[in-house]
Amino acid sequence: MTNHDTDRTATPHPGTTLRPGTGSSHGKTILIGEHAVVYGVPALVLPVLDVRVTATATPVPSTSGSALESTVHTGPLDTAPAAVLPTVTAVTATLRHLGAPGQHLHVRVDSAVPTARGMGSSAAVAAAVTAAVADVFGRTLDAQEHHELVQECERVAHGRPSGLDARGVVADVPVWFEDGVVEPVPLGAAFTFVVADTGVPGHTREAVAAVREQHDRDPRAVDAVVAAIGDLARRARGTLVDGDAQGLGATMDAAHGLLTELDVSSADLDRLVDAARRADALGAKLTGGGRGGCVLALLADAAHADRVATALRAAGATETWTTTIGARAL
Repeated sequence: MTNHDTDRTATPHPGTTLRPGTGSSHGKTILIGEHAVVYGVPALVLPVLDVRVTATATPVPSTSGSALESTVHTGPLDTAPAAVLPTVTAVTATLRHLGAPGQHLHVRVDSAVPTARGMGSSAAVAAAVTAAVADVFGRTLDAQEHHELVQECERVAHGRPSGLDARGVVADVPVWFEDGVVEPVPLGAAFTFVVADTGVPGHTREAVAAVREQHDRDPRAVDAVVAAIGDLARRARGTLVDGDAQGLGATMDAAHGLLTELDVSSADLDRLVDAARRADALGAKLTGGGRGGCVLALLADAAHADRVATALRAAGATETWTTTIGARAL
């Protein structure tokens, strides 16, 4: 998705001819830093470029009324259920931002990003829809206004979002978060990953509460684990810049061990991590909130990714996705 602004005026030009608009985004996952980021250490967010969301927004007469077409709800926008309220917000907030709150649209969303798997589903949908609505008016949102609109939708979805999802679903390289600083990480080589779904929804709130309870009981021990995860995140950033896949895999393996110490893994996650390692993955770990959700594995190349994805499905993964980031295809 392009993030360069071509027209910084908020209100559409008089006489603008409306047209069907399109927008797209993709999933994301956490490479290193889940849970520890809550305690102030850095995190790396990985874009999952091959798991896409596309949205179209088509102007309709006011007599038709705005409507949404998606797998969750198809029907009038004003009677949409709470489950798609963030998507409704993406439409209404963008129209308000563009100075056209009365415009009626038919919005269609096609998303391959699974929900409740730590892959940024709500943010990805919001990013695609906001871009599509802006495109109706011939506008391309710049990076900051796009982020602010997605964050408005994320507040509806999650209350107090960190911004990790909103940044990750529009990035094409890993994104570094530390002390309020957000910056892309340049890559010294291409890296290929497989994301594998346990088939069990992640239980992020439960896992966060469990870590908090541990911290209340033994803050020194948890702080030590958190600090170690932060050190791994810094090391992983260096491996990305250097193009060191072996080094990155080692940090992923170590991170999974530390997350297991925090009691946020599960038997399903551990089984898939073990399967990936037995298939010679360079590294594997849970990704996201834990207690379900997905595993992330790093592979040597696309052929290796196919073999590991097969092994993961044989071990019980309900779905796998392969994605490559970097300047060249492996």
